[in-house]
Amino acid sequence: MLLYMSNSAQAERSTPLHSVSVAGAVVREDGRVLTIKRADNGTWEPPGGVLELAETPEEGVRREVYEETGIKVQVDQLTGVYKNTARGIVAMVFRCHPEGGEERLSDESTAVDWLTPEEVADRMGEVYAVRVLDALNGQGPHVRSHDGRSLQ
Repeated sequence: MLLYMSNSAQAERSTPLHSVSVAGAVVREDGRVLTIKRADNGTWEPPGGVLELAETPEEGVRREVYEETGIKVQVDQLTGVYKNTARGIVAMVFRCHPEGGEERLSDESTAVDWLTPEEVADRMGEVYAVRVLDALNGQGPHVRSHDGRSLQ
């Protein structure tokens, strides 16, 4: 017996496509958090980016933080998973601590700064500030969704 499936049924059964990203909430001993001002849109965010196929999430965090800031980190723990429902991006955020290196700019960052939690809340948009503040509160891992601008 041959079964027929309509195009709409096929679309409903297809695997959703998502992008996976990683970010580091890098916290110094004084409680300040490493942040970048992105070159492409001028927003302040924790350093991070797309996870490559052949790397673990921890390897991806170390690579992204170093590429964007010049800081080498030790990954401590997963603090949250965040889904951008509008763009299909799933972001994993890890609390880290610095192990060396020196702050520097990259093609992706026009500024690198160590912010207090209050400065994080003031400078970052809600969907990025909550990731850093979740990492600082130590009660995670948190799971949250947003539409790219505000939490849902």
